[in-house]
Amino acid sequence: MNSNCGQLTRNACLFSRRKVLRLAAAAIPSTASWLARADSYPSRPVRIIVGYAAGGAPDIVARLIGQWLSDRLDQPFVIENRPGASGRIAIETVIKAPADGHTLLMVALPDAVNATLFQNPNYSFVRDIAPVAAICRDPDVMLVNTRFPVKSVPEFIAYAKANPGKINMASPGVGSSPHMAGELFKFMTGIDMTHVAYRGTAPALTDLLGGHVQVFFAPILASLPYIRAGELRALAVTTAARADALPDIAALADFVPGFEVSGWFGIGASKDVPTAVINRLNTEVNAGLNDPAMKARLADLGSSAFAGSPSTFGKFIADEIKKWADVIKFANIKPD
Repeated sequence: MNSNCGQLTRNACLFSRRKVLRLAAAAIPSTASWLARADSYPSRPVRIIVGYAAGGAPDIVARLIGQWLSDRLDQPFVIENRPGASGRIAIETVIKAPADGHTLLMVALPDAVNATLFQNPNYSFVRDIAPVAAICRDPDVMLVNTRFPVKSVPEFIAYAKANPGKINMASPGVGSSPHMAGELFKFMTGIDMTHVAYRGTAPALTDLLGGHVQVFFAPILASLPYIRAGELRALAVTTAARADALPDIAALADFVPGFEVSGWFGIGASKDVPTAVINRLNTEVNAGLNDPAMKARLADLGSSAFAGSPSTFGKFIADEIKKWADVIKFANIKPD
């Protein structure tokens, strides 16, 4: 009786080991196939979906990194502009595409803002978009009309407190980096300004030049020509330290401790894109950001390279969402 039981036990163990080996063997082709797909990626042209019109900063950065990836990966990376709905059309385009890494998203600060500002039942930016690679950070610059009677940030704060609600603050739209920089400035200084939203940076700059608005936390890329020509006065850059593009202009944090805002750009993908494909893209983007020619081109645009892993980019986005959620609540910002 005991001998039979022992034999049965040994047979059961052999059966279990054989079953495990069969399952492991069955898994190997699947894993190999997954890795092979990553090694052969991309197998056709890749779309980078940009939720903003051609010619703006997101579009320029997308074309810059897209050309680098095209050269490195031997497939065209085609920029496809899908403006509208504060970037939400672009996000939905990526989510609905096959999750194979051939449709990517140009991610930017407004996506972190919109994660709180808009409640969309069709998707969640945090849940449905996987971070792939950060690309660069772009400071904004606090600009005033040269006829406006202030020449420094302390003078501006004093003037605003003496004239509550009488300063008009331009932005290229609700939830944009300049808008959020202005709202954070109001939050941290206790001043009151009236937000005036435009349909883009160009008309906001036009009205600042004309004196119809008094201050604009403008993208550095668009404002450098006006600053260098003396047509607009730069009071400070919005980053924690001075910007390389404007080394003589103070940082806002020098006057408002802890103030830090910059536009930023990166690449995202559908959440189900294989990890190996995401890691390959991340490696290639980071190689570009370490290339001297790419660094020089970004510097010409007033940007700085912002390399890192997918997980560090994801942590950065999560921190940005939390930061702007607090500002949105304080300012009672509503979507357009």
